[in-house]
Amino acid sequence: MTKISVLGLGAMGSRMALRLIDAGHDVTVWNRSAAAADAFAGRATIAATPRAAAEGAEIVLSMVRDDPAAREIWLEPEHGALAGMAAGSVAIECSTVTPAWAAEFHAACAARGVAALDAPVAGTLPQAAGGTLIFLVGGAPDTLASVEPILRAMGSAAHLIGAAGAGAKIKLAVNALLAIQLAAAAELLGALDLAGLSAARAGEILGSMPVASPALKNYMPGLVGADVPRFFPVDMIEKDLGYAIAMGGDAALPIVDATRAVFNRAIKAGLGDENVTAIGKLYR
Repeated sequence: MTKISVLGLGAMGSRMALRLIDAGHDVTVWNRSAAAADAFAGRATIAATPRAAAEGAEIVLSMVRDDPAAREIWLEPEHGALAGMAAGSVAIECSTVTPAWAAEFHAACAARGVAALDAPVAGTLPQAAGGTLIFLVGGAPDTLASVEPILRAMGSAAHLIGAAGAGAKIKLAVNALLAIQLAAAAELLGALDLAGLSAARAGEILGSMPVASPALKNYMPGLVGADVPRFFPVDMIEKDLGYAIAMGGDAALPIVDATRAVFNRAIKAGLGDENVTAIGKLYR
């Protein structure tokens, strides 16, 4: 049994925490909104601050929305998690963040003698609930080896991508590639619909073709109007596309830029809180 703290109990973090609890670990949780943490009463220790959650923990992991949220929970001088962590413990950033924040996170951890990994995940709510997330890890091999059994309680694999920040970089590429496929498919399905073909039938056919990735095939029903659960909202993937563009620096990313514009259109159309497949509504 390992003493673990989970910071952030949104849709993903709450399911990851439950996987750790079910695996028999001693789990402490913290969330900005107390209501989400209260749902863990009787199953986990509920902390009032990230620092309180981190005190005495062997491993602290976070799963929050973006760079500002992550920076606050880790580095806030009085209540931040790092202020409560002991040398030799391990900090794991599972949020989808920029490589710049990942570098800052690793440096801050090193200054306190805390080992660190940036380990964002591939997968959404079904994978988080089922323990089949894929961790994309940046950091030292020995640090990953020390926590891999914990990660495997939440996921089916933990891949060491490279040094500090590598996990954050590849995760942005993964999400950008998904977004590009969704935007292209939504546009083509809309064109086929205007050309007189059934978008639903066209989606079935395109989804069955070798050109369609397994991910695109799974998302296809939602693109053509099926009622699907909200696994990954429009505004979150738009955020990730912005992070990918920032990561590119001076590199030209015209396809990513164009894809982000599609998701921005969806946000302006009031679809920001809906599943990513809601971009199909722009063409219907």
